[in-house]
Amino acid sequence: MSTFTLKSKDLSGQLTTHQYASGAGFNGDNLSPHLYWENAPAGTQSFAVTVYDLDAPTGSGFWHWIVFNIPDHVHELLTGAGNPDKNLLPAEAIQSNTDVGVPGYTGAAPNAGPAHRYLFTIHALSSKLDLDENTTPAYLGFNMHFVTLAKASLIVYGQKL
Repeated sequence: MSTFTLKSKDLSGQLTTHQYASGAGFNGDNLSPHLYWENAPAGTQSFAVTVYDLDAPTGSGFWHWIVFNIPDHVHELLTGAGNPDKNLLPAEAIQSNTDVGVPGYTGAAPNAGPAHRYLFTIHALSSKLDLDENTTPAYLGFNMHFVTLAKASLIVYGQKL
């Protein structure tokens, strides 16, 4: 039996400079990575992608990317799709506010010390979500909780360079 799986042509065990922030003391490219997924469960009507820093020194982690209402026939996001100016997402997909307070991918900017764990997750949902680009990560999570059929994740490590 095949399982719901998330993969990437850009990610392996460590973030590259492409996924780091450009600014805040970082010289990265602020590019969301290529992502693709396989074997979505029956009944999937849409997908959502979330990127979360489990080790951010906030007491509640840090949300780096939120995109939802990806149509069920889409199974790939290209490198850089998290940049709203590039229009690389399907028209129906919505990028909502990250913890920076704006929609789109926000590159990694870990503080000095041990490596941070970045959790990239694809969510298979039984419906589209009636939410907009002002949706907070917590409110999105609350709404996805009730319609999530399956999730698949990659954990990638990054630390201050």
